[in-house]
Amino acid sequence: MNIKINDIVRFIDDVGGGRVSRIEGRTIYVEDDNGFERPALERDLVVVGQVTASRYERPITPTPMVKPDVPAAPPKPEPLPVVEEPDGDRLNIVVAYEARELKHLNTTTFFASLTNDSNYFLYATYLTRGDDYPTWTTRWHGIVEPNIQVDLGEVGHADLNDMTHIAVQYIAFKQGKEFELKNPALVEKRLNVNKFVKLHCFQEHRYYDVPVIAVDITRNDRPESKYTIDSGELQAVLNGENKHSASTSPRHRKRKPAQSEPVVVDLHIHELLDSTAGMSNGDILNYQLDKFNETMRDYLGEPGRRIVFIHGKGEGVLRRAILEEVKRHYSHCEVQDASFQEYGFGATQITIHQR
Repeated sequence: MNIKINDIVRFIDDVGGGRVSRIEGRTIYVEDDNGFERPALERDLVVVGQVTASRYERPITPTPMVKPDVPAAPPKPEPLPVVEEPDGDRLNIVVAYEARELKHLNTTTFFASLTNDSNYFLYATYLTRGDDYPTWTTRWHGIVEPNIQVDLGEVGHADLNDMTHIAVQYIAFKQGKEFELKNPALVEKRLNVNKFVKLHCFQEHRYYDVPVIAVDITRNDRPESKYTIDSGELQAVLNGENKHSASTSPRHRKRKPAQSEPVVVDLHIHELLDSTAGMSNGDILNYQLDKFNETMRDYLGEPGRRIVFIHGKGEGVLRRAILEEVKRHYSHCEVQDASFQEYGFGATQITIHQR
C-alpha cells in the first residue's frame, strides 16, 4: 500500500479530498478540512502531498468582521404647529363610512374615517363586533391630530356582519400648552348595516365632501354614550402609547357645510338609541325633541340651510310636536313636507331663515 497516514489525497472520481487520518484493512479514512472522515478504497484515491500533524494543530486566527457602512437615519421632521380654531375647545368626533362607488352599493367597498373637530389631540381606538360575538376587534389605534380626519380602513360587504356594533375610546390632550381637562370616554354605538345598500342613507355631512353614513361619537364635549374607564386601564394605555401607537395619514381638513343638499336627521328612536328599556313614551318623545332642537341650534347661523327630519307616519305625534317647537322657537323658519320621492311619507323639511 502506497498511501500512508497524513498523506494529502484527492478522490479520483469525485470532488474533494483531505488528509489520511487512519487506515483499517483496505479502508482508508480521509479527513476533510471540517474534521469529517470519509471512507474510501486505495484505488479511488491519488496522493497529492504530505503534511505533518503540526498543520492541524496551529491556531486559527479568525478573520475580523468588517461592518458595512450604514447610512445614518434621516432626522425626524419637526411636527407642524397646531392651528387652533376659535370654537375648537369643544370635542366633536364623528365616525363616517363613504362608499367607493355610490351608484353600486351592492358590490362596492366602503372607507371608514374618524373626524376630530377640535383643538385637542386624541389617543383613540376604533373597535367593532358582531351581534353574535361578545368580544371586540381593534381595527385602528393611534393618535389623531387636532382638526383633521384619519382613515380607519376599508371594508366590504363580507365585513359588515362583524360591524353591527362599533366603539371608540379616546383620551384628549394638548401639547406644549395649558388646556382644560377632558374626561376620557368609551362610546359604543349600534351600526345599522342594512343602510349600506340604501342610497338615501348616504347623506351630506358638514365634515365630508361626499354623502356618507355618519355616526356621532361626541358632540360639544358630550359623548353619545359614556362608560367609566378603569384607572388601571387608562395607565396601561398611557404607558404603552409609544409602543403601540400607529401613524396617521390625514385625508383632508374639515370643510364648511355644503348648502346644495339638505341635512337629513332620522328621529326614529331606534336610530338614536340602542335600547329604550325603562323609557316611557313621554321620555322617548322628549329625547327625540332634544335631538331636533340640538340640530336646529347647530344650523341656525346658516340661512338657506335645509334640514329634513324623518319622523315616520305613525299617529303623527312626533310631527305635531315638531311643528309646535317650530311655532314656539323657530317661527322665522319655513316648514314644509319633505320630498315624497326621496323620503316617502313621514318627513318634514325646515329651511333656516335669518331672524
